Amino acid sequence: MAEATASPDTGICPGESDHRAVVGRSLRGFTGVGYDKGRPLLVQAAWFAVLHLVFLKWWFPARWRPAVLRAFGARIGRRVLIRHGVRVHWPWRLSVGDDVWIGEGAWLLNLRQITIGSDVCVSQGALLCTGSHQPRSPTFEFDNGPIRLESGAWVAARAVVLRGVTVGRGAVVGASAVAHSDLAPGEIVTSGGGA
Repeated sequence: MAEATASPDTGICPGESDHRAVVGRSLRGFTGVGYDKGRPLLVQAAWFAVLHLVFLKWWFPARWRPAVLRAFGARIGRRVLIRHGVRVHWPWRLSVGDDVWIGEGAWLLNLRQITIGSDVCVSQGALLCTGSHQPRSPTFEFDNGPIRLESGAWVAARAVVLRGVTVGRGAVVGASAVAHSDLAPGEIVTSGGGA
């Protein structure tokens, strides 16, 4: 049987079609249209100063972190434990229920709202990322979306929850797994792709 040889011009074998359209990207044209940071520049600068000078530090008491976030507009419940090294991009876009644990080095990249229910664990090094870009946009415009972790959910160590995702009640995003679509209540996703 004769092997099909790919065309040197396209890399496509005869009879195949390439469904991937190449987007000519021009990042210089990026506008950021539709993204509102939610607070004036002075408040943003104050938050970044507090974040980097005290909030992230190992010596800053964990019991004070919820109060600092509240001072910048976050809604934080009772008995919330936030370990050192936790990054919160915009506190005013964060809502956390009661009895929540957020582990060392977790990153809450909340360009849009992140809502965390009660009794949720976000483990060490986890990333909750509400930001993205339109893959077909020549200027790489934003495609952000909120994240919701319902009560009893667990985002394990180094797991990633992407924009627009709801992790259902009691669901688990296993260590190093990526949640790119909603998880039903009680569902478990692992880095191998299944339960």
